[in-house]
Amino acid sequence: MNSPARSTETLIVASDHAGFAMKGLIAAHLKAHGFQVLDLGTHSEDSVDYPDYGYRAACAIAEGRARRGVIICGSGIGIAIAANRHPLARAALCHDVTSARLARRHNDANLLALGARLIGPELAREIVDAFLKTPFEGGRHQRRVDKLTHPVLETVPG
Repeated sequence: MNSPARSTETLIVASDHAGFAMKGLIAAHLKAHGFQVLDLGTHSEDSVDYPDYGYRAACAIAEGRARRGVIICGSGIGIAIAANRHPLARAALCHDVTSARLARRHNDANLLALGARLIGPELAREIVDAFLKTPFEGGRHQRRVDKLTHPVLETVPG
């Protein structure tokens, strides 16, 4: 697969202990393609709690420290749930290239969640590349993304 275009964009990486090794591989991959990497931890394989790192990444997005990032835990599920507790996070758990592309195209996902115990390093790099290269389509999808950021429950049918 082709690598993402060279960039000076800053990207966040964050993980718990289960995602620590993969985080290092992804950070190196990003740096090799010219991205600046903001590593929010963890910084060892010592056991830590994934919610701390998922929410930390979401807060960094909300603060404008980066527009996008990659978050990793054992399954990717817990860290995605944690990140999505923040109203400005749109974390998407992706296990293949197609879901990464759709997460960007249709949902304008700003955090890619990966499961280090479920996918290998090469597939992880391919998923990251697809996530970073795929633009948001806007159009009808913009209206839906706006509802994620600013939900108006009285407009929900039923």
